[in-house]
Amino acid sequence: MLKTLQNAWKIKEIRQKLFFTFLMLIVIRIGSQIPVPGVNREYFQAWFAGQASDVFSFFDVFTGGSFTQMSIFALNISPYITASIIVQLLTIAIPKLEEMHKDEDGRKKINQITRYATVGLALVEGAAMTIGFGGRGLLEEYNFVNSVVVVAAFIAGSTFLMWIGERITERGIGNGISIVLLINILSTVPNDFSNLFHQFVFGKSVPMGVLAAVIIIAVVLAVIVLVVFLQGGVRKIPVQYSKKVQGRKMVGGQASHIPLRVNTAGVIPVIFASSLMQTPGIIASFIGTDGGDGIGGHILRTLSSSNWFVISEPLYSIGLLIYIALVIFFAYFYTSITFNPIEVTDNIKKQGGFVPGIRPGKPTTDYLTGILNYIIFVGAAGLVIVAIIPFIFQGLFGASVSFGGTSVIIIVGVILETLKQIESSVPEYYYTSRKSIFG
Repeated sequence: MLKTLQNAWKIKEIRQKLFFTFLMLIVIRIGSQIPVPGVNREYFQAWFAGQASDVFSFFDVFTGGSFTQMSIFALNISPYITASIIVQLLTIAIPKLEEMHKDEDGRKKINQITRYATVGLALVEGAAMTIGFGGRGLLEEYNFVNSVVVVAAFIAGSTFLMWIGERITERGIGNGISIVLLINILSTVPNDFSNLFHQFVFGKSVPMGVLAAVIIIAVVLAVIVLVVFLQGGVRKIPVQYSKKVQGRKMVGGQASHIPLRVNTAGVIPVIFASSLMQTPGIIASFIGTDGGDGIGGHILRTLSSSNWFVISEPLYSIGLLIYIALVIFFAYFYTSITFNPIEVTDNIKKQGGFVPGIRPGKPTTDYLTGILNYIIFVGAAGLVIVAIIPFIFQGLFGASVSFGGTSVIIIVGVILETLKQIESSVPEYYYTSRKSIFG
């Protein structure tokens, strides 16, 4: 891996792409510190610090702290991610969009629809935030003009980040939107480790401090290793293609495979489950209530991960069971709309292929479905383990950190995919260079 990176750095084109990506990341971090005009940042930071639940912490991590800073990037790329997921689901549900997705020009139109949807969602989210918090101190002067300025700043910031992400994809290294999300999450990690150090190591006796540091490092490394295996795990279904005569040549007879990833749905199930469980709390925060000691308050506290694994209040840990059920459900749901065993079986049959030992047609479909269901469950179980480890330490030891299992999955996944892209570029460059030199 290090040798590949060294070879990549020697290539001018890749070096320019890395430099361009680095410049864009600097722009993102600078923009994260530029405040929205007319916003009282001190009020919002004080309000955020006084929140007992974690309904906005998950969102703040994805924005790299821009949300609590009330910068022009406060909404960040969350509207784009939401719009992409919605359009992707509609592509599966609407036949016309599905046909467009199969064509290059159609995919360009779908990308354009995603951009328009991003602006629309940014408008809705920005207006909701401005109206919800404006009259309670977010705006220095709560009036129509200032509200329009703030909403426009939110929309402009989110749209600009979407543009940066697309430029990184085009002229930089890796998937631009993923890179933006990666730098946002990484920007919160140093502060989290600093908090852990001051909470469990600093000021403690030497043996206790060393033990705490070793445990923290061991847990982090264990989670990273588990995520690496989860992201890289693949079940290969062998496919054999029959020989046939085309003209005077014998073609076919090749062996291939269908790669089924263990984590087929990626981080989507965790994001969906977390977002769904946090939605009631977000709505309650906009309304200005925490439910008190009534049924509504108990429901909100049950849905908040900050109350799970708390020994003094074990009843609230029921929310963890709901969370696990949602992760498993969304793992099956998302995979079912992105991988169709019937379509895969038809494609294999059309190309003259078959799975060894399995009859073509419905038996092949049933075989793929059975393996896929097993793999989805294993992947969902791995996601659950990675996701709940931070909840365990938060509830039992009060080790509150902004990044969790979801963040680790995104960090590891994006880094691995980016390294793979760099690796694939190096041999291609050397092949074209030698071909041009030696003819």
